[in-house]
Amino acid sequence: MMPRLLEVPPGAVPLLAWARAVPGAALKQLQQLTAQPYVVEHVAVMPDVHLASGVSVGTVFATEHHVVPGALGNDLGCGVSAHRFAFPAASLSRADLEGLLSQLARVVPVGDAVHRGRGLALPPGLESPTLSTHRLTQAWARLAPRHLGTLGGGNHFLELDRDGAGDLWLLIHSGSRGVGAAVGEHHQRVAKALGEGTPPALRTDTDAGVACLHDLALACRFARANRDTLAARALAVMADVLGVAPDPGSTVDVHHNHVAAESHFGRTLQVHRKGAVGLDTGARGLIPGSMGTGSYVVEGRGEPRAFRSCSHGAGRVLTRTEARARIRPDALVHALRRVVFDAGRAGALVEEAPAAYRDLSEVLEDEADLVTPCVRLTPLAVLKG
Repeated sequence: MMPRLLEVPPGAVPLLAWARAVPGAALKQLQQLTAQPYVVEHVAVMPDVHLASGVSVGTVFATEHHVVPGALGNDLGCGVSAHRFAFPAASLSRADLEGLLSQLARVVPVGDAVHRGRGLALPPGLESPTLSTHRLTQAWARLAPRHLGTLGGGNHFLELDRDGAGDLWLLIHSGSRGVGAAVGEHHQRVAKALGEGTPPALRTDTDAGVACLHDLALACRFARANRDTLAARALAVMADVLGVAPDPGSTVDVHHNHVAAESHFGRTLQVHRKGAVGLDTGARGLIPGSMGTGSYVVEGRGEPRAFRSCSHGAGRVLTRTEARARIRPDALVHALRRVVFDAGRAGALVEEAPAAYRDLSEVLEDEADLVTPCVRLTPLAVLKG
């Protein structure tokens, strides 16, 4: 699908959409963004676009001399990782999968759960970094060891899948937890006081802008370390129960709430991605659907007009409130009849039901010039917060 040119206010940058439908409330947010003085080139809209706080999920835009903390959300560095095993997924019975899931639930804190006491040892470089304020440095010391290796709630998941060849996969979706929230909220407050535009932006040649970029980068590093720690714990269970180790060449990890200095259109730009993934030509990425429908390993096509980006998932069509009002727990249990999950939590999980998300095949059709789908992953068992 070629991008559609959407209507923008007079004097605004162009708005290019790889989405067949842009919800009205999200369109208003996007139009407001195109009119901000700090946005350059154009704004790119991914096919999973939907309304969110600050900036819509599925938004990619660039600045030359600004960082916009309110355009990234608070789950900084949130992303998805995948690991493939040369192991026949079909050999696992439902009872086997239930046993695996309960073992994984024992080693991976989910929802609001964090590690007790002092928590886990942090990896090198993240033990005691200096953040831009004493309060943030203290928050890191307090939160990071207890939140490292925890899944969180909402749409975060740990999932066992099978590919078309029958091999088993492990997928993990998580982010920077309380650390990212503390960093995001602080710099959004600073931008509100000192910044320009809506959402407010900080110049990258000011102390506030430099501090913001520094702290955002640390939060993204923590998010990656969190996924790596979750993977280490899950892989230890897989090794213990199944006697298997992942194929190291198959591992993929991409994040979707971040800002990165990249070269586009002949200059270095600060590319902001909210619920979108940056993928160079040939680079592998992951686009999860919902816990009942499947996910894809994809390869980037390096489309310059999308700032070499793609969607981060299927995208919501129902808000969490709408999903809770419209989807009955027994309907969710029926929709997931082929997937092992904690059916006792169906009432709490309706907001993550497949019906709350777009059809992933439509999303992939819409971004056919952004990515090439390579491997379809079908869910077998899902652990959610």
